[in-house]
Amino acid sequence: MADHYAVLGVERDATPEQIKKAYRRLARELHPDVNPGAEASEKFKEVTHAYDVLSDPQARQQYDLGGDLGGAFDGFGDIFSQFFGAGPRAAGPRSRRERGQDALLRVEVDLQDVVFGTSRELEVDTAVLCETCQGSCCAPGTDLQTCDICSGTGQIQRTVRSLLGNVMTSTPCGTCRGFGTTIPNPCPTCSGQGRVRARRKMKVDVPAGVDTGLRLQLPGQGEAGPAGGANGDLYLEIKVRHHDVFSRSGDDLLATLEVQMTDAALGTTANIKGLDGDVPVEIKPGTQSADVITVKGRGVTHLRGTGRGDLKIGVHVITPTKLDANEQNLLRQFAGNRKQPAPTLSHFQQGLFQKLRDRFTGV
Repeated sequence: MADHYAVLGVERDATPEQIKKAYRRLARELHPDVNPGAEASEKFKEVTHAYDVLSDPQARQQYDLGGDLGGAFDGFGDIFSQFFGAGPRAAGPRSRRERGQDALLRVEVDLQDVVFGTSRELEVDTAVLCETCQGSCCAPGTDLQTCDICSGTGQIQRTVRSLLGNVMTSTPCGTCRGFGTTIPNPCPTCSGQGRVRARRKMKVDVPAGVDTGLRLQLPGQGEAGPAGGANGDLYLEIKVRHHDVFSRSGDDLLATLEVQMTDAALGTTANIKGLDGDVPVEIKPGTQSADVITVKGRGVTHLRGTGRGDLKIGVHVITPTKLDANEQNLLRQFAGNRKQPAPTLSHFQQGLFQKLRDRFTGV
């Protein structure tokens, strides 16, 4: 085997920078595009292999201890794969095309939007296909070229000595990085990547029934892949904004209605403003605080289903605090006619909001 240090023309204690500088100088002199001769081509391969070993700290240390031991161990793997079906095996050149990354975008919606769903126009900062080269990575009018070092295989074969004798190993080609092809003239727009960063506008549909924390998957709406690879997916994470009047329990909407004492006693009707229009509500005579009035089908539309939840209205009876003399006399007359017993102690009653919570949730 040739001495890798001698091939590159450096001392055995050369620094990584000195090794890289020597390799670049020789590569410029011996590259087939500059020096097409067969002898120069073989010399270039030898220089590339030497640099592959000495530029890797672990491989260089093993080489200094007695040769390309790392390559020998790779050879063991090749032998094992031939006899036992295990170990690394060269799979040919790898594709430049790769699937793009998935992206996550957080979207805030109002509670009103959740009832029937909504559409949003979003701006996404992402990777898109390069319009100049259309993902080819090459400047217009040019194309990829087969790597003349590995002959398009993406692998460099070399023979190394081991305890079992000479064995053949394969390593990714350092010139084409295992792709099997090179880009002599990269696209000036994307610098040979096949994609560029851009701000893209897109319209998305947010279905009815979504809730905070839910993630919606939009296949193929994520980042474009390198070299024209498939797009990744876009995930929308939903956050529903707080509403001052209505809250949500599953697909039911919850609200509290303040009712005057006389209306609660005599009964009345009211129209309240819902998220999707006016809602008629009947307050029956004798309604008590913490009673729940249920209006069917005026809640949130079921996610990916049909029908809607209910609107549940908790009643809060308001006792008047400022009465004039006439109103006080009327109430005294009413109390006298009712012959109500004097106030007495009774078992503990839970508070209004506790009772409302239990009745809203069906406890």
